[in-house]
Amino acid sequence: MEKLIKKIKDFSELVMFQHSVFALPFIFIAMVVSSSQVNGTPWFGFKLLVLGTLCAVFARNFAMGFNRFMDRDIDALNPRTKNRPNVDGRISAKAMFVFFFANALAFILVAYFVNNLALILSVPILIVIGSYSYFKRFSYLAHIILGVSLALAPIAGVVAVSETIPLWVIFLSIGVMFWVAGFDLLYSLQDIDVDKKLGLHSVPSIFGANKTMLFSKIFHTLTIIFWLLFVIYSSSSYFAYFAVVIATLMLSYEHYLVSKDFRKIDRAFFTVNGYLGIVFFFLIVLDNIFF
Repeated sequence: MEKLIKKIKDFSELVMFQHSVFALPFIFIAMVVSSSQVNGTPWFGFKLLVLGTLCAVFARNFAMGFNRFMDRDIDALNPRTKNRPNVDGRISAKAMFVFFFANALAFILVAYFVNNLALILSVPILIVIGSYSYFKRFSYLAHIILGVSLALAPIAGVVAVSETIPLWVIFLSIGVMFWVAGFDLLYSLQDIDVDKKLGLHSVPSIFGANKTMLFSKIFHTLTIIFWLLFVIYSSSSYFAYFAVVIATLMLSYEHYLVSKDFRKIDRAFFTVNGYLGIVFFFLIVLDNIFF
């Protein structure tokens, strides 16, 4: 039993399970808004709650497992990542392959039980979220690809509820894309020297720290603009507008932290962005309950 628990912990560390907080709120934001418009109630049902959660978990496990599998050589050369389970021998390459392949199949299977459009989109979604591991080897657009990967979450949420892709969810998703790409730029500042040494195409290694922070600010400005468009085009009300205001303040605080001390990047990345998604979700829920 102790060995099993340890192995579960190792795989949880491999995929950084706690980071699911970035994608899950926006899946459910899209499901809540879609259900309010289609069903007249923000509650989309227990079945979709379970299926939506499973899809998010399996998709993220696949993406992270595949990324760790592909990055074994890179992570071994980076002091920050050399103690990860994919490098230090705790999880073998074979076990990682079985893990991400099994999660891919599970994602497709769950999508089958959601609806036909979800099933049709399941394989293209896996291809997109798996492509991040390749892009950073030849293009600094890898940050955008990571953003696109998480931006698929709200689209998947709407598809699950209504089998449609309305304009408002496109705005929400584009906002998520720029949000994720923006904080990934800041996070990648930690590896600027290693990326240069290994020839990886990150924005910091090519453009430097100052321009990276500027690009991140531009991305997060676009995030707020597109989230505001989401609120307008989804005909949301006061709580939703307040959610955008709170997001603006939290992103500003994130940039303040990083500009003062790069050692606070972890705090900015995990704490601020984690709470941002949760607060945004609860305010959207309140908006759909009371308005």
